[in-house]
Amino acid sequence: MSLLSMLFGHKPKSAAVAKERLQLIIARERAGSGAPDFLPALQRDLLEVISRYVKVNAGDIKVQVEKQDNYEVLEVNIVLPEQAR
Repeated sequence: MSLLSMLFGHKPKSAAVAKERLQLIIARERAGSGAPDFLPALQRDLLEVISRYVKVNAGDIKVQVEKQDNYEVLEVNIVLPEQAR
């Protein structure tokens, strides 16, 4: 959130907030902090946002980081409930 937004009370959209959080997480990980201790907080944030639209349980969202060659892959698995027809 920018300083102007904070001063004038513009509420950022959830997508913008999520993007900013992910950028912070990635920057922190690249700095070499070691273990991915951000995963529980990210999982809680995802649960909060997704729960606004669909009823899901905390166990239905799995977040993990995998290392593949020189890359780190953030994997998010969300089990959504089946829709009644």
